[in-house]
Amino acid sequence: MTAVIEVEHLRKTYGTTVAVADVSFHVNEGEIFGLLGPNGAGKTTAVECLQGLRRPDSGNLRVLGLDPQTEATTLRRRIGSQLQESALPDRIRVWEALDLFASVTPNSSDWQLLMEQWGLTDKRKASFSSLSGGQRQRLFVALALVNNPEVVFLDEMTTGLDPAARHVAWELVRAIRERGTTVLLVTHFMDEAEQLCDRVAVVDKGEIVALDSPQGLIATHASEIRVIFSTDRTDLSWLEKIPQVHQVERLGPRVEVEGSGPVLALVATALVEHGITPTDLRIEQPTLEDVFLRLTGHGVHD
Repeated sequence: MTAVIEVEHLRKTYGTTVAVADVSFHVNEGEIFGLLGPNGAGKTTAVECLQGLRRPDSGNLRVLGLDPQTEATTLRRRIGSQLQESALPDRIRVWEALDLFASVTPNSSDWQLLMEQWGLTDKRKASFSSLSGGQRQRLFVALALVNNPEVVFLDEMTTGLDPAARHVAWELVRAIRERGTTVLLVTHFMDEAEQLCDRVAVVDKGEIVALDSPQGLIATHASEIRVIFSTDRTDLSWLEKIPQVHQVERLGPRVEVEGSGPVLALVATALVEHGITPTDLRIEQPTLEDVFLRLTGHGVHD
């Protein structure tokens, strides 16, 4: 595969604060690559360095074979950028912003189609100042796509969107990739990274602590399955003797069994053998949230 983004030993500090410690990764052509971590982890700083918006202290960066520092003008014609902190003039209308961006962009996309795809048609005449946070986010994503970019940077693109709008945005990102555009997605939403990304770099305190596909990260760092049910039976010590069971926790009638492999089938069989009919029996598969907790010792929102 061809790498369209290459990062080697990126470091960026602000005084005595280390924003990015020593980060290396690459993004392949046509990939949705995620930088996943809490706010303040260094994700946005890394992306701003890749776009030539900030000068790194050290490291070797290439985007589409170009140096973001010395070839920034050429690079910006070929990339799209939706930044976490963006703003437009208060009085500019939605259609005016899209039309303006398209007018200065060679080979621009159909901005009216983008407006429709990102759910802004009803707000076409609305001023920027009157838009909600979610509507502004959608406008910035649409603006990032006006120039038909080869690589698009999306920084916390679904912040402020309701659940339905988030799922629509995910489908549109998949469509962006289907037309051949490479996507670098910055997010602190675990489900978003798990749903969208081909590979994910888990970032914490300016460092990449793991990098793999979402499924690979889960298999390596959080393979345990949780079987949860309720019962009034008091003696469940025999559950701990099941080979695939690693831990049993109880809080009142609620029982949580953590294990691996076919633990659900083994627990269900054992319950029948002991004459127990559990209520609310369900299984919880491990997620990227579990991976992050295992790798960092804290949650993404802590």
